[in-house]
Amino acid sequence: MIAHVFDVDGTLSPSRLKMDPEFQTFFLEWMKGKNVYFVTGSDKDKTIEQVGEDIWLNTSANLQSCANHIFIKGNEVYRNEWEADESLINLLEQFLIISKYRKRTSNHIEQRTGLLNFSVVGRNCTQSERNEYGEWDDLNKERLDMAEIINESFPDLEASVGGQISIDIHPRGANKGQSKDWILDQLGNDTVIHFYGDKTEKGGNDYDLAKLLVNRHKVFPVNSWKDTFKLLKLNN
Repeated sequence: MIAHVFDVDGTLSPSRLKMDPEFQTFFLEWMKGKNVYFVTGSDKDKTIEQVGEDIWLNTSANLQSCANHIFIKGNEVYRNEWEADESLINLLEQFLIISKYRKRTSNHIEQRTGLLNFSVVGRNCTQSERNEYGEWDDLNKERLDMAEIINESFPDLEASVGGQISIDIHPRGANKGQSKDWILDQLGNDTVIHFYGDKTEKGGNDYDLAKLLVNRHKVFPVNSWKDTFKLLKLNN
């Protein structure tokens, strides 16, 4: 039995944007009769906005907020109640002051279920502002540096680069890697996981799951939803 596991941002759609209509139609048909799971740092509403309610409701499960908030057929089955404390918030506010990237919008610190999302430019940026910061960060590696500082400052927490503009922060071990055991518990230990993600390198928020998928499991690193579309068409 195969479990087809997908990141969303940068894997099934551009970060925070809707799926390409052609890919969306293809994917809804492709997933019929398959065990399909989404493992994303985003929350339920953002994911539905991106992939559409039909796809979201027809997965085997949606593991939101890095598998800290899980839904099956629209019903909540797991919730991690962790929330960030004041010392972490203070550090993130210092990052906003010292960052060399000076453009700011709003919604820099967003508490999700079991996860905190941080963005220097702010989650309320326009798509062009998102692209500008993403390109700047690709060169300057600011998010990787900030994630490293968080990890050193808070040994009980983990921080990793997520999406195009942000950092995901959560309790140690409460990362996407926890989805492996959860999926195997659902389908059986003989299940083979095929995982598609665009942040599978160390420091990315897909890495914690990707590094666990050895032996019979497979990881498909992609650079965009277009790569995923091509892979699924080849293996249809």
